[in-house]
Amino acid sequence: MFDVTRFYSPLPLEAMNDTWLARGGSYEYRVVTVPANLTSGAARRLITDQAEYGRWEMARSARYWGGAKRVWLRRKTLKVESTVWFL
Repeated sequence: MFDVTRFYSPLPLEAMNDTWLARGGSYEYRVVTVPANLTSGAARRLITDQAEYGRWEMARSARYWGGAKRVWLRRKTLKVESTVWFL
């Protein structure tokens, strides 16, 4: 019904001045492609569910000829350091 692509970016161009990124943070991106035959209400519900339950925020959206829609969602990735010491 729809296509979801996930990729990682160490430094997104739209947030170069963000202090969180300056400290080594990064974003995880998910690209959702919504077909033209899906109603706008169903597309909104799909994006809202992805954002609400997966803690995603909308980074960008685009509408193409023919009515297809593509939405880029992003969320911060957490880098966890191990607290276990092996001797």
